[in-house]
Amino acid sequence: MSVAFLLTTLAVVLTPGPGVVFTLAAGLSHGRRAGLVAAFACTLGVVPHLLASITGLAALLHASPVAYEVVKYLGVGYLLYMAWTTLRDKDALEVGQAERRPARRVIVSAVLMNLLNPKLTMFFVAFLPQFVPVERSGSLGAMLELSAVFMALTFVVFAAYGICAAVVRDRLLARPRVMTAIRRVFAVSFVGLGARLAVA
Repeated sequence: MSVAFLLTTLAVVLTPGPGVVFTLAAGLSHGRRAGLVAAFACTLGVVPHLLASITGLAALLHASPVAYEVVKYLGVGYLLYMAWTTLRDKDALEVGQAERRPARRVIVSAVLMNLLNPKLTMFFVAFLPQFVPVERSGSLGAMLELSAVFMALTFVVFAAYGICAAVVRDRLLARPRVMTAIRRVFAVSFVGLGARLAVA
C-alpha cells in the first residue's frame, strides 16, 4: 500500500463535507453515542459506492453525463432536505432529546446522504483504480483491501469529529441561543454543500 494512497485518502476523509457536518450535528444534538453511530453510518454509506465500482455502475455514471446529473441533483435535493429538517427540528439540541433518536434513523439518513454523493463514486472510479493492479488476478482483493483502509480511516476520523462535538455539548447546552445559532450554521452548511455540488 503506497504512502500516496494513504495521504490522499486521509485528505479526502478530513475535508469537511456532508458526512462531517452530519456527524458533528449528531454529536452536538444527541451526545457521544449518536456521534459514533453517525460515524459508523457514514462509513457504511461507502459500501454502495464500492459495490457500484466493482459491478461497473460507477463507470456508467462516469461515462453518462445524464446519469451523473440525475444522481448529483438527487444529492443536492437531499442536502437541502437535511437543511430544512435541521431548521425545523427545534428540539433536536435539547438535553431531553439526547437519547431518543433511534440509531436506525441516524444510519438511514447518513447512508442516503452518502449514497447520493456522486463525488464519492467518482473517487472510487478515478482515484482508487490507480492503485489496483488490473492485469493481475488479485485485483479484486486489492481493491477490497484499499476500500477497507478507506472505510477504516473514514470511521476513525468521523468518530473523532463526533466525540469532540459531544465533549463540548454540555457547555453549549447551557446557552440556548448559541445552540440555536449552531443549528442554523449546520442548516446553512447543508445548503452550501448542496450549492457546491450543484455547480460541480
